[in-house]
Amino acid sequence: MPFTNESQRSPATAERTAGRPRDQQKEAAILAAVMDVVSEHGFDGLSFEEVARRSQCSKATLYRRWSTRQEMVVAAVKAAASSGTAPSPVDTGSLRGDLLALLERLEASMSTGGRVSLLLLQAGIEDPALCHSIEEAAGPTGARLPANVMRAAIDRGELPENADPFAYEEVAGAALLVRKLNGLTTDAAYRELLVDSVLLPALRSAHQAPQRGIFSGSPTPA
Repeated sequence: MPFTNESQRSPATAERTAGRPRDQQKEAAILAAVMDVVSEHGFDGLSFEEVARRSQCSKATLYRRWSTRQEMVVAAVKAAASSGTAPSPVDTGSLRGDLLALLERLEASMSTGGRVSLLLLQAGIEDPALCHSIEEAAGPTGARLPANVMRAAIDRGELPENADPFAYEEVAGAALLVRKLNGLTTDAAYRELLVDSVLLPALRSAHQAPQRGIFSGSPTPA
């Protein structure tokens, strides 16, 4: 391949290489459009064409920023997360307290994000990579059992060394999601019942699940 110097590059290539500063107002409009489309049509209904139309920019502008819909959604989630107080690691001093804190965080995310949060959680079920990316972008969401929570509980003697997070990652997010979608309560009393009756006994059983939980980031496929 012949050598190409800077002066021979196309304007588009030169722009990508130079990393022209982005218009922050335009960036915010694009990311808001992403969340609006997801809210109205779900992740499957998200397209570069529709986001470009709503944010009044070209598809080329979007493709210079992101190469996939997943990258676009993660950027929007990250922007939404950074607009408020970044979530801190969960560490209440007890496993029960940590589980309740995680469920409260997930409940708050579902409530404040409304339909968008529910749709993104559903998309995460179908797309493990997206589920992982949302978790990384938004911080501990409560959908998964963080490694630091598991380790602390083991060190305190609340869980056996071979404890498996399957019960939490299969049941917690799914239970809240299904109840939300059906208009059922997910209030503090329900969350305490879920922790005391289901999650704690299951985690303490040390049963080694042969599959991965639905919100683990890599659920076992059919």
